[in-house]
Amino acid sequence: MSWLRRDPGAAAGALVLALACASALLAPHVAPADPGIQDIVNRLAPPLSRSAGGVYWLGTDQLGRDILSRVVYGARVSLTVGLTAVALSAAVGTLIGVLSGYCGRLWDDLLMRITDVQLAFPSILLSLAIVAVLGAGVRNLIAVLAFSGWVGYARVARSSVLGMRRREFVEAARALGASHPRILRRHILPGVLPSMLTIASFSLGGMITAEAALTFLGLGVPASLPSWGGMLTDGAQYMAVAWWLATFPGAAIMLTVLATNLIGDWLRDALDPRAAGT
Repeated sequence: MSWLRRDPGAAAGALVLALACASALLAPHVAPADPGIQDIVNRLAPPLSRSAGGVYWLGTDQLGRDILSRVVYGARVSLTVGLTAVALSAAVGTLIGVLSGYCGRLWDDLLMRITDVQLAFPSILLSLAIVAVLGAGVRNLIAVLAFSGWVGYARVARSSVLGMRRREFVEAARALGASHPRILRRHILPGVLPSMLTIASFSLGGMITAEAALTFLGLGVPASLPSWGGMLTDGAQYMAVAWWLATFPGAAIMLTVLATNLIGDWLRDALDPRAAGT
């Protein structure tokens, strides 16, 4: 645990992310109330307001729903979308990048031209266009975010493989008769995975922000599900009279994204000692 003392920022980020994941997994046990129950009598109640049912620690929204419960349940939706989209985009991008760098020639030209075409479109505009066609929904949102995020992994993976495929240990494995799948699995992928993990840690915050942005625009998570982006949408209409509606979900997004960035910085230094000395 010496890394906790060497990098307190990463330790704080890991603690925040662990708390967010724990609250998402244990939402039914952590949340003080059902996030969908309405209490119109106590609508727009400020933080620490009391009612017959207990204390509204973070206040209530325009329908009298408990903000704390909705933030806790919102973590479940936002983290599920972010983590799943990162996993899919990392898998697809790594596979394409490894194949492009290892096979070379025609495959390299074809796959990299496809990558260049997608890079020509801003990711948020591409996501908006696809979601507008497919429709809102958690599955469609995950697919869109994964589709828009794989190109970064592909570029870095290809660059790493181009530098490794002519290394002595790869040439030795090839000379000993190792098959291409075995070379990729035993020698190429272990050298690529550290960079992919670092990119994934930074990408998680971007995915969570993209989910919130698309949901804020009405093209992401349906309004029936509590999510941080949806809470921002509701809170934007009441900023003048109920600041807490948007402040607390916004703070949850900010802290989670900051935590992933701090962890990404630590992973970059831990997995690439040369970067730590620059």
